[in-house]
Amino acid sequence: MTEARVLVVGLDPAKIEGWDPEPVQAAVARGQDRFDEHGIEADMCLVALDEDPEGAIVAALTRKKYACVVIGGGIRKQEPLLELFEKAVNLVRQHAPDAAIAFNTSPEDSADAALRWLH
Repeated sequence: MTEARVLVVGLDPAKIEGWDPEPVQAAVARGQDRFDEHGIEADMCLVALDEDPEGAIVAALTRKKYACVVIGGGIRKQEPLLELFEKAVNLVRQHAPDAAIAFNTSPEDSADAALRWLH
């Protein structure tokens, strides 16, 4: 469809203690397949809360030029992570000011979220 590149920012399910990461990892893989179906280049930035998530986001944002950044629900929906969500939005504004910001409802619909903003 387009040659635009998308960055998906989310929590790394393998680095969250106390739950099985496999279902989320499978959903992320299905979400990546959806990008592939639409011919959209998509990079993942999966952060760990105890490993400088802001630094990881900045590194990902500055590695390539993105047309859209999708911020995942794991960061967006959890009230204890409100500050990280705010930082993520502002890091996108600072380091990728031309990128649209989109929000998914699950790892599987990240492509749909990006497609709302890609032309």
